[in-house]
Amino acid sequence: MSLRRRFTFTLIGAVAGAAFALPAAAQMELKLGHVGGPGSLFELSANEFARRANEKLGNKAKVVVFGSSQLGGDSEMMQKLRLGTLEFAIPSTVMSSAVDAFGMFEMPYLVKSREHMKKIEAAVVWPSLAPMAEAKGYKLLAVWENGFRNITTNTKPIVKPVDLAGMKLRVPQGKWRVKMFQAYGANPSPMALSEVFVALQTGVMDGQENPLTQIYSSKFQEVQKYLSMTGHVYTPAFLAAGKTKFASLPADVQATLTQAARDTQAYVYEQAAKLDNELQAKIAAAGVKVNQADKDAFIAASKGVYEEFAKEVPDGGKLVDKAIALGKGM
Repeated sequence: MSLRRRFTFTLIGAVAGAAFALPAAAQMELKLGHVGGPGSLFELSANEFARRANEKLGNKAKVVVFGSSQLGGDSEMMQKLRLGTLEFAIPSTVMSSAVDAFGMFEMPYLVKSREHMKKIEAAVVWPSLAPMAEAKGYKLLAVWENGFRNITTNTKPIVKPVDLAGMKLRVPQGKWRVKMFQAYGANPSPMALSEVFVALQTGVMDGQENPLTQIYSSKFQEVQKYLSMTGHVYTPAFLAAGKTKFASLPADVQATLTQAARDTQAYVYEQAAKLDNELQAKIAAAGVKVNQADKDAFIAASKGVYEEFAKEVPDGGKLVDKAIALGKGM
């Protein structure tokens, strides 16, 4: 065999061997970030969505969940969605910082129940709010939940708004939550959830407000003395994606993800109701004193926030009025 033919056979063999050794194409990873800790409703919701989606996606893609603010706080993850460096997040209050009209969910005592929220979802979220979110670069896939919010403190129980006078209270990112607690006389400060435990432990903050699932999973019962059941705001949560990044996915993958997100809602509401029943007792068992608040007093003190929202946000008053009308008789 000539040297040229021997070299040719050797080269063909090497190329064939290299091709045979090439790994299969890497599975597309879709990251889902959230701020919830272990055992939180966010963790349960995200994991259930990932399970449902991955079951249907097969080898096309895989949803991978990162909780406990591993991929950043709410505001940071919202930026990543728009940039396309993160596929999914579960924003709640922070949506009002991205799209003004979402501030309607910051109005005290607006949402009466999950059944009321379902009506608001159908009549307000999908026809009005979702297109506003898309205009800002966000694609909403489903409406989930963060829950009914209550106040914890280290100083005293909260029964009426006057009890909040001068109190240093951590609130999430969202100007209407700040305005609400200012109206009640508190000194509210927005802060990432991941920073709150130390702020309460060191006395930088006197208290905070969150749904029971976030309070318990964040272990605030270890650094707070009182839990006041104010139920002042019900916060929906949204499975959100960046509009551009989501549109770049194959159409069948988009459809599978959207369906899995919508199908997860029933599970989310079921788990949320279960946690409502369980966690108050668990927090009390940890040594926290639980009291009921005078909700009528808080409702009376909230009038100015509603009026300001209606003046400041285009169509804000109409959206709120529609939501209130949907809850009549419930």
